[in-house]
Amino acid sequence: MNERITLMGCSIDNLTMEETLQTVEGFIHTGRPHQHVVVNVDKLVKASRDPELRRIINDCALVNVDGMPVVWASRLLGRPLKERVAGCDLFEALMRRAGEKGWRVFLLGAREEVVSKVASTYRHKYPNLVLAGYRNGYWKGEAEEAEVVEQIRAARPDLLFVAISSPKKEQFLGRWQAEMKVPFAMGVGGTFDVAIGHLKRAPLWMQKSGLEWFYRFLQEPRRMFRRYFIEDMAFIRLFLKELKLKGAR
Repeated sequence: MNERITLMGCSIDNLTMEETLQTVEGFIHTGRPHQHVVVNVDKLVKASRDPELRRIINDCALVNVDGMPVVWASRLLGRPLKERVAGCDLFEALMRRAGEKGWRVFLLGAREEVVSKVASTYRHKYPNLVLAGYRNGYWKGEAEEAEVVEQIRAARPDLLFVAISSPKKEQFLGRWQAEMKVPFAMGVGGTFDVAIGHLKRAPLWMQKSGLEWFYRFLQEPRRMFRRYFIEDMAFIRLFLKELKLKGAR
């Protein structure tokens, strides 16, 4: 059984990348719907303020950490995570394995020109990949959302990757995952843009040293300033509060 730890009110599976991939394969073999989420500093801060988002995260079948600050915090709090499992890396590993195993993949999200390019890129990269379908991430109202859900359900994917903003993607999957009946559904944020080269990943040394967020800030300073330097500062308060509780125990 997977070891789950709790950090700042959110449950997290303490798994390596390979253990995560094995877990996903087990989900696909069952055929039952499972929702995945990655948590980072931003999502932990949002979850601390949004009980519904926190409930969705804690109800997910699989929760990984994408963010070295969270890994470091887990160690200082005496609940050390084995490693960071970045969403971009997990997406790439699952697309490769889908091509090897014949798993059906559905891509949802981003602009039409982005998601269509992701589809063509991975068809070329993994010729045996079974692409069940793809759709952009823009729709209006409940009626059109229900049409999106029906399109995915009819495509019968084994893997669903959802590239829309947080917490919208978690809420979408929380509402519809049981009806879509996808064995593994994963929110991937900006991964589609990374996959086709619209956004560059930080150098490996920055990823390992926990500076990938700063690289993202340098790419889009106006867009990311508020998130990293105002909103995410609340993570420090959350960490200190949990550290104080640890000391009290």
